[in-house]
Amino acid sequence: MKKIFAVSIVMILFSCTNSQQKNATIVSDTIAAPKTEAGTVKLVDAKVQNIFNDYISLKNSLVATKYEEAQQSAGKLKVSLADYPGCENTALIAEKISVAKDIADQRKEFTLLSSDVIAMFKHADISAGSIYIQHCPMANKGNGGDWLSSDKKIQNPYYGDEMMECGAVLQTIN
Repeated sequence: MKKIFAVSIVMILFSCTNSQQKNATIVSDTIAAPKTEAGTVKLVDAKVQNIFNDYISLKNSLVATKYEEAQQSAGKLKVSLADYPGCENTALIAEKISVAKDIADQRKEFTLLSSDVIAMFKHADISAGSIYIQHCPMANKGNGGDWLSSDKKIQNPYYGDEMMECGAVLQTIN
């Protein structure tokens, strides 16, 4: 177990990062975000925008407990991630989601995927909107799980309809 944990930490620290990206400002969710259409996030880099859009599509498929849609979204995300330098390992996680045998396995892999992309988006240049880092303390057998959203409202990808609103906003990235 310790070896697996150490490997996961290395992936989180080094996957999907690019030294040329600028630091984003992370603020508490009590500070007003720039006024944009609800749920709209615009990123400066088109490739990063594609990764974000594909990630949100996957997250929404998991929220809706749609296994086949999640497979397709993960496949698209894999391609977007593989096309961005530094995200090759994260693309492999997306591939695992695209071939997972059921929604439970997809959600399990989604935890690692989210850790990687959260690190990426903390350093992304956002031109409009806000990205919310959200957390469910009950996900993964009580170990918790994080995800990104373009909407402040909690819609839990780890449980879907079973516990749709379980979670909280941890941070807002503007």
